[in-house]
Amino acid sequence: MEETSREAVATAVQRVAGMLQRSDQLDKVEQYRRREARKKASVEARLKAAIQSQLDGVRTGLTQLHSALLDVKDIQGSLADVSKDWRQSINTIENLKDVKDAVVQHSQLASAVENLKNIFSVPEIVTETRELIEQAELLQAHRKLMELECSRDDLMYEQYRMDSKNTSDMNLISNYFEDVQGLSDELAKQLWMVLQRSMVTVRRDPTMLVSVVRIIEREEKIDRRMVDRKKQTGFIPPGRPKRWKDKMFEVLEGTVSTRIEGTQSVTREADKMWLVRLLEITRKYVLDDLIVVKNLMVQCFPPHYNTFNRFFSLYHNAVSIRVTELASEDLEANEIVSLLTWVLNTYKSVEMMGHPELRSECDINQLEPLLPQHVVDDLLSKYVKTFTSNITGWLRKALETDKKDWQKETEPEADQDGYYQTTLPAIVFQMCVFVCRYREEAMAYKEEHLRDRQLPQCYVQYMIAIINNCQTFKESINSLKRKYSQSSEPTDSDAAIERTLNEVAKEGCQFLLDEVFLDLEHHLNELLTRKWLTGSHAVDTICVTVEDYFNDFNKIKKPFNQEMTSEALRRVVVEYIKAVMQKRITFKNADERREGAERMIKEADQFKFLFRKLAAGEDTDRLCGAIAAIAEVFKLTDPTLLFLEVTTLVSKYPDIREEHIQALLAVRGDASREMRQMIIGTLSENKVSYSGVTQPIFKDITCSTVHTLNLLFLLLS
Repeated sequence: MEETSREAVATAVQRVAGMLQRSDQLDKVEQYRRREARKKASVEARLKAAIQSQLDGVRTGLTQLHSALLDVKDIQGSLADVSKDWRQSINTIENLKDVKDAVVQHSQLASAVENLKNIFSVPEIVTETRELIEQAELLQAHRKLMELECSRDDLMYEQYRMDSKNTSDMNLISNYFEDVQGLSDELAKQLWMVLQRSMVTVRRDPTMLVSVVRIIEREEKIDRRMVDRKKQTGFIPPGRPKRWKDKMFEVLEGTVSTRIEGTQSVTREADKMWLVRLLEITRKYVLDDLIVVKNLMVQCFPPHYNTFNRFFSLYHNAVSIRVTELASEDLEANEIVSLLTWVLNTYKSVEMMGHPELRSECDINQLEPLLPQHVVDDLLSKYVKTFTSNITGWLRKALETDKKDWQKETEPEADQDGYYQTTLPAIVFQMCVFVCRYREEAMAYKEEHLRDRQLPQCYVQYMIAIINNCQTFKESINSLKRKYSQSSEPTDSDAAIERTLNEVAKEGCQFLLDEVFLDLEHHLNELLTRKWLTGSHAVDTICVTVEDYFNDFNKIKKPFNQEMTSEALRRVVVEYIKAVMQKRITFKNADERREGAERMIKEADQFKFLFRKLAAGEDTDRLCGAIAAIAEVFKLTDPTLLFLEVTTLVSKYPDIREEHIQALLAVRGDASREMRQMIIGTLSENKVSYSGVTQPIFKDITCSTVHTLNLLFLLLS
């Protein structure tokens, strides 16, 4: 305390010293004293108020504690009185046992009275319920069944409460209601029949399926209520819990399995293509059924059933079991190829589980493989062995045939140069030239289609398949080489086969693009014409048509789909620029040039948006920019600046030629002869070299003969 006082005095001295540092401050000593006195008085007042508040709080607390002590004493006295009364009432409670038994008996009798009407009419209700079941009035039948079960269960529960060990009375009730369990079984049988035919029922009469689900949901609620009562009382009615919901899912699973297993209608002995047919039927059944589940069946089940995903898993598991069984059979080489192609490609494709109608409901990437990897490896190994054996046998047979020819008494045939030879080399060589033959057949397929573009109906789809086959051939050859070849180095034969397959695939892509541009020909001819300038929708139609075709072209494998998209963009741009160079229109005035240029820039943006959407690659801006760059030449309002604009165009696209510039100036319509001569002459003297780093645009674009003659006439005039 003394130390605190000393610190306070020292602080005060220091503060006073700070106030009186100058002589002129001595006059204010009295003023300082009064101010400090007021502060001291204020602090003392606050301290007194705080101490008084604390004292009041302590006083209030002591008062409350005293009151609580009195309350505790009163409660102790009351508890003592209650304990005394309780001890005195024990004997009274024991004397009320007869009353308790009477109450239980009364409760039992009350339950009997309540169910008296149902008890006397049990035979009649049983008959009505059975008739309703036979008439497929399932909801009404179930309602009556619940009435019967409720009457039986209430009576048995009351009997259990009164005397749980009295089995004779319990059996009496059970025997009286013995038909109820039979009705329950009959109704369940009808429910399972409806569920087994659910794919048909949901199309014809979805209300029937909804009724079945409602009945099962009712039974689930009753099951839960009975199980909860058992936990409290130990009693549960006979036949409970029924677990019909679990049984429903078992039936649906069995239905799916039966549907998949029942797809085999022919055998190898009856049809060599039995496996292909079986797999195609399976594909169709699974796809059709899942679409029905998505569009119809989901609405018949409660949302928490997660119906579509449940059926999706059921079908996946059933198909997996089926293809595993097929893989275990003694398959031939071509059958192994069919099975693996279906399992690895078709199953997850848009033709089956990846179908657009199913894609929004499931993620096929989360599916487990249909076949374990070791089964796939075993099938591949078996295929290679079988294929090798077949080739060896075929070659051996060819050699035996050749050896028989050696025993002939006639001379062997001679080739065109007169040298003797047999047919063996030609037979063996036929296998090596398969790829070339495939290429010829693809070309013939295209030529056949061009004779009548309505036939074949699936020309585009099968041409896509031909392109994909080439990629599959390449992948299969590389896979087999990695797995069975001792050398990893590519041979000349490998390179030749891959080169030929690439050429076949690229030609197929060109065939498909030719098909697209045949449909676009009429609309391309409208570009840069008077009709185009006045509001033609040619480019809108071109974009819609290209996008429609590329919905199918998305099914082309990499890398050909990317190359095809880039080539489609290049051809669209080239055709557009060709329309400019053919002088289909000559702008009459500045307004027409501005309107035409703005339309060209807008349409270039349309092409850019479309092909970015189709992922045409990094060259999209450059190709579409060529149209916009030409538009800038037309849009320029001051002809004296034409040379600068044309120079900019040439610097961006150095493969542009003089006749292209002449055509642009002619279409513009306002360049004088001197201006044209100056621009062409200057560009000729300062010709930009073309390095060929990027793909040329103008290289293959020619100007029309009429257009060139007109230019010559203008230059000479």
